[in-house]
Amino acid sequence: MTDNEESRYTRGRRALNQLEHDADRSVLDNVAEFCPDLARLVVEFGYGDVFARPGLSVADRQLVTIAALGALGNAPSQLRFHVGGALNVGCKPEGIIETFIHLTVYAGFPAALNAIRIARDVFAEKGVAVSPSEQRTPPRDRFDVGSVFLERVDGHGGTDVVDGLADIAPDLGRFIVEYSFGDVYSRSGLTLREREMVTVAACSALGTCVPQLRLHMQGFLNVGGTRDELVELLIQMAVYAGFPASLNALTQFRNVVLDVEH
Repeated sequence: MTDNEESRYTRGRRALNQLEHDADRSVLDNVAEFCPDLARLVVEFGYGDVFARPGLSVADRQLVTIAALGALGNAPSQLRFHVGGALNVGCKPEGIIETFIHLTVYAGFPAALNAIRIARDVFAEKGVAVSPSEQRTPPRDRFDVGSVFLERVDGHGGTDVVDGLADIAPDLGRFIVEYSFGDVYSRSGLTLREREMVTVAACSALGTCVPQLRLHMQGFLNVGGTRDELVELLIQMAVYAGFPASLNALTQFRNVVLDVEH
């Protein structure tokens, strides 16, 4: 092992320990017994090269990670680990719950329900008490409230999407406003910046919603996020959704930047 490789590994273990809070054992110990090279690569690349980068806070990295894993729905053990890691780095339980409620819009209710079940189990294991509080937009206000949040996040891009459905599925356009923005985006527990951050993570990981991904990349910038933060988020996706997903998302971000500049 060269000095450079050793520094990557050491940096990675230090970053991983922020999530684990356990100096004596690691979630990767069992992997190392069977496939030591994979365990080393996870530490060196996933944590030493990517997680330890500046540009996103540790808490933000955990929110986008659980959003991506929750949306994909194919790695429950890793989602369980990162929910615990999110708590360990200071993410509020309410923020984790809100992240999974938010996924109903972009990954569907089954993905959100599965993720919430995992969060509940992790909270119970860690003795984290959560006091459920019902948040409900008054039925008569859902469209008006949703319209306000849609405008704040997506500007004319969002209203263009809704208007574009008027001739074929006007009810779907209404659902977007009433449910996605009137019921979900209006909730407390996550800032609008955080909501757009987890939206971009989920859409990037899924890889099936390019127009919506571009819209919400611009939405992230509209509510106070930065270009550098978006780049860091998309680099992070290479670890949890794969390099193709990250590369495809970065291509769309380049198009968003070009549209803004022209």
